[in-house]
Amino acid sequence: MEIEQKIQQLRKELQEHNYNYYVLDKPEISDYEFDMKLKELQELEEKHPEFQDENSPTRRVGGAVTKNFETVVHDHRMYSLSNSYSKEELEDWETRIRKIVDGKVEYVCELKYDGASISLTYENGELSRAVTRGDGFQGDDVTNNVRTIRSVPLKLKGDYPDRFDIRGEIILPYEGFAKMNAERVDLGEEPYANPRNTASGSLKLQDSAEVAKRPLECLLYSLAGVTNIPTQFEGLEKAREWGFKVPPESELKSSIKEVLDYINYWDQHRHDLPYETDGVVVKVNSVQQQEELGHTAKSPRWAMAYKFKAEQESTKLEKITYQVGRTGAITPVANLQPVQLAGTVVKRASLHNADQIEKLDVREGDVVFVEKGGEIIPKIVGVDFTKRDPDSEPTQYATNCPECGTDLVRNEGEAQHYCPNTNGCPPQITGRIQHYISRKAMDIEGLGGETVALLVNAGLINNYADLYTLKKEDILPLERMADKSAENLINGIEKSKEIPFERVLFALGIRYVGETVAKKLAKHFKSIDALMAASEEELINLDEIGERIAWSVTDFFSNEENRENIERLREFGVQMEIAADKLANQTDILSGNTFVISGVFEKVSRNELKKLIEDNGGKVASSISSKTNYLVAGDNMGPSKLAKAEKLGTNIISEDDFLKMLE
Repeated sequence: MEIEQKIQQLRKELQEHNYNYYVLDKPEISDYEFDMKLKELQELEEKHPEFQDENSPTRRVGGAVTKNFETVVHDHRMYSLSNSYSKEELEDWETRIRKIVDGKVEYVCELKYDGASISLTYENGELSRAVTRGDGFQGDDVTNNVRTIRSVPLKLKGDYPDRFDIRGEIILPYEGFAKMNAERVDLGEEPYANPRNTASGSLKLQDSAEVAKRPLECLLYSLAGVTNIPTQFEGLEKAREWGFKVPPESELKSSIKEVLDYINYWDQHRHDLPYETDGVVVKVNSVQQQEELGHTAKSPRWAMAYKFKAEQESTKLEKITYQVGRTGAITPVANLQPVQLAGTVVKRASLHNADQIEKLDVREGDVVFVEKGGEIIPKIVGVDFTKRDPDSEPTQYATNCPECGTDLVRNEGEAQHYCPNTNGCPPQITGRIQHYISRKAMDIEGLGGETVALLVNAGLINNYADLYTLKKEDILPLERMADKSAENLINGIEKSKEIPFERVLFALGIRYVGETVAKKLAKHFKSIDALMAASEEELINLDEIGERIAWSVTDFFSNEENRENIERLREFGVQMEIAADKLANQTDILSGNTFVISGVFEKVSRNELKKLIEDNGGKVASSISSKTNYLVAGDNMGPSKLAKAEKLGTNIISEDDFLKMLE
C-alpha cells in the first residue's frame, strides 16, 4: 500500500509542477529536481506494473507507436468559421445578428492562432481522447501523440463535468520552431517551412516519442457538451480553473466599435506574441443567443474570424495552364517563379476564371502581386505594369480542354468554362470517383485519391459503379498494394453499401448539389426514383432550390449513362432511398409551415425542437417575417421578437402547444 501511495503522491506533485511550468509559466522547482522526481516515478511504475495509469506524467515522454490512425466521429461537430476582412463586413455581421436576437449582445474577442485544430475529450477529469478536426464530422485519433504535449492536462482539477469536449489549437512557438530548424541544419537536413505545417505534421508522426521531443503547445478556446455555463467568457474562465492553457489575451467587449479597437491593437502587436496568429475570432458571448442564431451548413452564425491583412509578394508569371475539375469546370493556374510567402514557397496561384484574367489584364511574362489571405491557395491580386514587356499580348483564354481536346463551353450567366465531355475526359472520370469515395460522401476506407487514379489508369474502373465489381486479385498487382491493404479496400467498398441515401445522393457528384442540398432533396423525395421523375418545375418549387440547381439535377438524370450507373449501384446494394426506420419517425404533419424558435425550453432542447419540426415536414427559420406561421416561445424570449410576431399576426405558441401539434 505504501508503494501505491508513493506513486500517487509523485504523480500529483509532477502534475502540479507541470501545470505551473507549462500553463502558468511559473516554475516552482528546477528542471533537475523535476527530472529526478520523474525518474523515480518511472522506476516505481516499471517495478509495479499493477499501478499503471494511461494519464501518468511518465506518459509525457511518449513511446507508443501508432501505425494507422483510427477515424473517429466527433460527438459535437467542429464547424469552420466565416471570414471577414473589413470593418464593413463585421458591421454587416452585427446587423444580421440584431435581426435574429433580442437584447444586449456582448462579444468575446480571441486571437486566432495558426496551428492544427484539435478536440480533446475528458471523462471523469481524465483525458480519454484527442481527435484532429478532419472534415468537421470526423477526424483522426491522435491521443498517444497529444498525451506528450506538456500543456495538455492529463488530469483536471476543480468542478469539471463528468464528460465534455474542449477545442483548441496545437501550435509551435517561434522559439521552439527556430531551435528545431537549427538542429536540422546542423544535421545537414532541410529546415521545416513554417510552424503551422510542422505542428500539424507532428500530430501524425507514428512514434509518440518523436512527438514528445517537439516543443508543441495546446491553446484552448471552446467547450462543447457543457450545458451549465451561460457564456463563452465564463467557459474560458472555467477551463482555466480546470487546468487548461487558455490564452490571457481573450477579452469581453460590449460593441463592434470595441471589437474593432481590439483588432487594431493586435494587428499592430501580434508580432510581440510567441506564436503565429493570423487574425481575431469574434464570438457572441451568450450561449442562449448562440443557440438562437444557430449555424449555416458550414459555419456558426454567432462567430466570425477577422483576418489580418494578407502577406503579399511580387514574382514573375511564367506560364498560364488550365486544370479540369470533376464537374468539367476549367480553372486557369498561374505558374510562378518560386517566391517565399507566409512561410511557404509558392510556385502556383489560382486565376479563377476568364473574367478575372481580363479584369486584371494578366499576361504570361508579367510581374504579378501574389497574396495568401484566408484561402489556402494563393491568388494573384494585381500586375506590376511598370515591369511589363511592351511587346506582350493579352491572354487568349483556352478554347479546348487541355486533357481531351473537346471544345469548351460557357453557359450564360456563369463565370467558368466547362469541358462537356463528361464521360470521356480523364480528370473528370477520376475526379468523380474521388468525390464518391470521399469522407463526407461514401467514406470508403482503404481507398484514397491516388489509388483511384491507379485503378482508372489500369483500366479496372471507369466510373463509381465499377468499384463494386472489383476483386482482391484484380487490385493486388497495383503499385504499393499489399495483401492486407487490398483486403481493407474490398471491405471498405462493401461497407459503403450501408451509407444512408442523402450521402449517396451527395456522392453522385451532381453539379451544385452539395451536402445541404442533397439532404433537402433526399428528405423531400425520399427515394432516387421519385427524384429522377421530378420535373424542373417541381424542383424549383422546393425551398432554397433555384433554377440552376433544378436544371443541373434534371440534366444529370437525363443522361443515359448516369441512369445506368444508378441502376448498377442499386443492384450492388447501395442505398437508394431513406431507410424504413428513419422514415418511421417522419411525417408531413407540419408540412407548409415555417417556425421560429426563441427562448429557453424545459421538456426538449432547442436542437430537439428543430429536429422535431424538420422530421414532421416543417421548416425552421432564424428570424420572424411575414412567411412565419408559428413562433415557439420559451422563457427569457426577447421582447422585440414577441412584438414583431404580434405585429405580423404570427401564431405564438408554447412548448406544450407545439408538442400537442405532433400528437
